[in-house]
Amino acid sequence: MIKVGIGQDSHRFLKNEGKACIVAGLAFEGAAGMDADSDGDVVFHAICNAISSVTHVPILGDVAIKMCHEEGISDSLKYLEKALETLSGSEIAHIALSIEGKRPKFQKRSDEIRESVAQACGIEVTQVGITFTSGDELTAFGRGEGLQCFCVLTINTHP
Repeated sequence: MIKVGIGQDSHRFLKNEGKACIVAGLAFEGAAGMDADSDGDVVFHAICNAISSVTHVPILGDVAIKMCHEEGISDSLKYLEKALETLSGSEIAHIALSIEGKRPKFQKRSDEIRESVAQACGIEVTQVGITFTSGDELTAFGRGEGLQCFCVLTINTHP
């Protein structure tokens, strides 16, 4: 059986430059960090939410909050690892991502982002697709106030 999950995440940029901007587990210059208890990685968070839409296990709404507040874990890769554990018996066929934001500039690091996502999810880079849009200043993300990511996840389940 094939299942499709959808996930979204967004965060505002902090006003100061004291926290790194982390996207897909990678640090990006040209933008402050995200206003979030964790590192605010919108890509890994969107993937977690897409997985939750398939498994019905609230990773960001429950597991990650406990990991962050009780264990001091703010690395979103750790949350993604917990989400991936809930897919037991299923395989990721494809991850499609769309990031909206005026800054930082992502296009030059597109392959690096795809590789990071593939490695984090234990899949091939060919199973990860990504698009970027500046948003043409039509939204807060397009005006450079934060980042938004959508994820569509295709899963092959095994009975």
